[in-house]
Amino acid sequence: MKFTAIVLALAMGTASAFTTTAWTRQTRRSAKSAMSMKAALFYSTTTGNTETCAGYIAEATGLSPVDIGDASADDVTSCDDLICGAPTWHTGADEQRSGTEWDSFLYDTLPGMDLSGKKVAIFGLGDQAGYGDNFCDAMGELHDLFTAAGATVVGATSTDGYDHADTKSIRDGKFVGMPFDEDNQYDMSEDRAKSWVEQLKGEGMSL
Repeated sequence: MKFTAIVLALAMGTASAFTTTAWTRQTRRSAKSAMSMKAALFYSTTTGNTETCAGYIAEATGLSPVDIGDASADDVTSCDDLICGAPTWHTGADEQRSGTEWDSFLYDTLPGMDLSGKKVAIFGLGDQAGYGDNFCDAMGELHDLFTAAGATVVGATSTDGYDHADTKSIRDGKFVGMPFDEDNQYDMSEDRAKSWVEQLKGEGMSL
């Protein structure tokens, strides 16, 4: 009887420890899931460069990158803070500059959304050498349309360290977000992403 009691006690202790561990893991998963709803990382890409830089930002934030073409309006409005990245393919265009799924989102979906109270940070991909007259123009388009939808755009950065002729993405002497150039400055992209994420945290984004 005494031996049986000891075995039973040990078994109950093991079960209790297992239950506690499982509950702790579940709680951590739930907390992380709830936290991820406060911020989201959206992008769209053509050659893969924007996806690459979205990956650098994901590493610095813990967010999972989502192609805007796979996102619903609810996916966007359910978050308090949005990080959005786009390339510029329709160089020189006044509208639909990215040449990606962003174009339909910005003009078909976004106009019906109210993003008041939400923060949006924008990053862009460009080629200073090949398309220096329209470097990261799509960032300016995202900035203006998200602002029109009521969002507060954060994350403006200095023009120092870039060599381009012109861009539609500068407001008040700064880029409206973070420009990346995987064609000419790919070795700077990861550090730029890390530095920018720290800036966004300082500007109140939940990352």
